[in-house]
Amino acid sequence: MTGLHTPKLLLSIACLAPVAAGAGGIQTLDVVEVSARADDLVGVATAASEGSVTARQLGNRPLLRPAEVLETVPGLIVSQHSGDGKANQYYLRGFNLDHGTDFATSLMGMPVNMPTHGQGYADLQFLIPELVDTLRYRKGPYAADVGDFGSAGSAAIDYARVLKEDFIDLSVGSHGYRRALLAGSPALASGNLLYALEWAGNDGPWAMPENLDKLNGLLRYSQGSRSNGWSVAAMAYTAKWASTDQVPQRAIDSGLISRYGNLDPSDGGRTHRYSLSGEWSRQDADGWLRGNVYAMDYSLNLWSNFTFCTLGCNPGPGDQFEQADRRQVYGFNLAQTWYGNGLAKGADFTLGLQSRLDDIGRVGLYTTTARQRWGTVAESRVKEGSLALYAESQIQWLDTFRSIVGWRQDFYNFDVTSNTLANSGNVGARIGSPKLSLVFGPWHKTEYYANLGYGFHSNDARGVTARTNPDFRDPGYGTPVDSSTPLVRTKGYELGMRSAILPGLQTSLALWQLDIASELVFAGDAGTTEPSFPSKRTGIEWASYWTPTAAIIVDADLALSRARYTRVDDSVPGPYVPGAVQKVASLGASYDNGGPWSGGVRLRYFGPRPLIEDDSVRSKGSTLINLRASYRLDRRTRLSLDVLNALNRKVSDIDYYYASQLSGEAAPVSDIHTHPAEPRSYRLSLRIGF
Repeated sequence: MTGLHTPKLLLSIACLAPVAAGAGGIQTLDVVEVSARADDLVGVATAASEGSVTARQLGNRPLLRPAEVLETVPGLIVSQHSGDGKANQYYLRGFNLDHGTDFATSLMGMPVNMPTHGQGYADLQFLIPELVDTLRYRKGPYAADVGDFGSAGSAAIDYARVLKEDFIDLSVGSHGYRRALLAGSPALASGNLLYALEWAGNDGPWAMPENLDKLNGLLRYSQGSRSNGWSVAAMAYTAKWASTDQVPQRAIDSGLISRYGNLDPSDGGRTHRYSLSGEWSRQDADGWLRGNVYAMDYSLNLWSNFTFCTLGCNPGPGDQFEQADRRQVYGFNLAQTWYGNGLAKGADFTLGLQSRLDDIGRVGLYTTTARQRWGTVAESRVKEGSLALYAESQIQWLDTFRSIVGWRQDFYNFDVTSNTLANSGNVGARIGSPKLSLVFGPWHKTEYYANLGYGFHSNDARGVTARTNPDFRDPGYGTPVDSSTPLVRTKGYELGMRSAILPGLQTSLALWQLDIASELVFAGDAGTTEPSFPSKRTGIEWASYWTPTAAIIVDADLALSRARYTRVDDSVPGPYVPGAVQKVASLGASYDNGGPWSGGVRLRYFGPRPLIEDDSVRSKGSTLINLRASYRLDRRTRLSLDVLNALNRKVSDIDYYYASQLSGEAAPVSDIHTHPAEPRSYRLSLRIGF
């Protein structure tokens, strides 16, 4: 493709119109924003593992949780080990990403991941799937505009500016599920006002009802389009819930509790997220200027008990602890792309500036009994600021060869005031990240990619300044500890291809490797730094997207990965990275011809994982099938039925292996701790348009 001057970010979500003459005779491509087809990515993508998802692909997709929107990313698994108000657990490319570390997520330009809080904690419970218009995903550290937490991948989600119709959606389901959503986008002045109000409640299948109470709201006013326009948005989300966390398998096997039972009925949490944001974009034949600003107020109180009675029960306080976070987040992103034909067959050059400040008034870890505090492990005031500059050049050297070269420079400052004086401090850090992508083709609608990129993830600010073990529950209390490396280097490689030879079918294949200098992580549930070792992950991914007719969408993907520590010592029994996903597969189909009936079916396979470094203990794999069937009663009224875990498989949502102590046990016992997948459940929804 010649004359390729439109920036790759926009091209990934837009169809290309005929070439038109630009200023000074430069050939430019007019951009028409419509629902993108998957085969648009041939001639546009910079890696085999990137892609975009549209609202049409989500329309008939049955979802148990809002964050399962991310399972449209091939090879990504979303699970849960706690209540529906807590951030989900994510798996991708040989990672147990915990609650988001190494996978960067944003909504309308606002970051979701929280640093110095379960490092990278990405709570997407406030996401409203019906409003999602586009989701662009990229894997590996190859893009200059993606920084912290983006080594395994990233997803940029955007809500629609205009809905097809205003509507109210009322849902009821098994286990006390209920939800109401009101949404619309009426014209206002010369723009549109997008509004949404959501309320949801759920008890779940648990012996102790979850009592989820969620309230979520959005107002977004926009004018123009994404490429030439602006928007401002206000969002508010609150939730509270009771949790059934993972429990030891021996407690279930012995009959102490049922499969859906719990050992501490006071676990749970409450959270809120309020935000104001704005975006703007201006594009013409010479270039593209875009930016966004945001401010957020966030809080979380989370009560958990993973080890139960190591501190004694009856008598004794038990092992419950509380994690608390109060913060405000401020930031902006600004980028300018210049188009030109002075070099080769066309070139784009981009400069970008990004900044973020997390002003954390209190982040703490407390020992509790039945949610009542009786001790402070650590309590800190933290100011964590970052500034990033990046540059990227895309040059079309030949009709069948282009290159993308980038550089990103990040600067961080960690300022911690701890209740343990020795753990206070101010630390600065910086890191540079070069990027290179080479694209060959297309030949016969097939492209080939070679990618190399350096990236990083930040560590918890409290671990960066830590000098002393603050955990009075630990035998090493008060002893010196090693501080975390502030910014941990990652390096990724990828070879891939993407083909759209057959009409309506696009398939991609990627071979990848990701090296991490050190998997140092601050353990928020222990208040100490837990250094691990350098690691290497390798894998292969295959994904296909097929539209045999305008009414049918079929997608399939398979991901295989291998994760190993590259250096270990006698403290661990082997090189396996615990929890690292090894096999993931999915197959889905949806049908909607505009007639009365529509629907979708999805199969998801989540393979076994090593739970200990010598691979002697493994989790079992799981296969789940979800179904949706919808019937249009009239032009504005639709009835839908979701059947989740349709085969009622008794499998685990997540497994861990560690030591815990039950009441009556003389000492801690190492065991698999499991959180079961929810049993078969039904959800019935009525949507009324107006």
